[in-house]
Amino acid sequence: MNPADAAERYLRQLTIERGLSKHTATAYRRDLSGYLDVLAERAVATVADISKEDVAAFHQSLAERGLAASSVARQLSAIRGFHRFLVEEGLVAQDVAADHRPPKLPQRLPKAIRVDQMERLLEAAGGGVDASPAQLRDRALLELLYATGARITEIVSLDVDDVQEDIVRVTGKGNKQRLVPVGRFARRALDAWLVRGRPVFSAKGRSTPALFLGARGARLSRQNAWLVMQAVAERADIDHVSPHTFRHSFATHLIEGGADVRVVQELLGHASVATTQIYTHLTADTLRDMYTTAHPRAR
Repeated sequence: MNPADAAERYLRQLTIERGLSKHTATAYRRDLSGYLDVLAERAVATVADISKEDVAAFHQSLAERGLAASSVARQLSAIRGFHRFLVEEGLVAQDVAADHRPPKLPQRLPKAIRVDQMERLLEAAGGGVDASPAQLRDRALLELLYATGARITEIVSLDVDDVQEDIVRVTGKGNKQRLVPVGRFARRALDAWLVRGRPVFSAKGRSTPALFLGARGARLSRQNAWLVMQAVAERADIDHVSPHTFRHSFATHLIEGGADVRVVQELLGHASVATTQIYTHLTADTLRDMYTTAHPRAR
């Protein structure tokens, strides 16, 4: 089998069997495309002909392009996955990419905002008695993002039936579902949106089960949800706010409040607790500041 056909087969497996999102599958395709170009330049005709030297040549090409360590790590990860697939499918006998380890990345702490900043941001969305349907939607959207710690894609993918009393059924990566509690502030904002706001938007388009709707009555897109967030953050005078800011703030505030890291792992939908433990470093900074201020022999 030639490398291009094998790559297509690998991408189909990623998309269908592993349930990767469209965005992730596109990223894999882009990374594999660069690898296929290198193999073509080296006149590699079949996957059985790929050697360790070919993989090394691709690795070297990444280094010569001056890419960031994160980009190199991502592309090498895609290539290593491709070669594992070739072995698992019996297309080759040896994994020639096994020795090519991605560069170790520096640990970067997630950006979170303070509780008082989050409260200011949510208030800036509006949502009072005289609020417009758009304001009701924006407040419910942002309250739910902070209440659940869900990814923005997960939130805009919600249907009305996914909200049951004080629980939301979230579908995450790999179509894995998790149940996340919703506090009274988010529940109140959702009720206002469903009763006073959503019917107005729904009347403008075809019937859809989507929880959050855009101006034309269709499901709210990821891009429009991001624009909502940027507009509200600007009104609240808070810089550098993104969907991940809500997710990171959710996790950080929970752990600072005493939540067990494994509970936070379950709520975030992390496959490994190691992913969640990065948030414990954030609270360590808080503890260090408190210690330095309070302990008589700290300074």
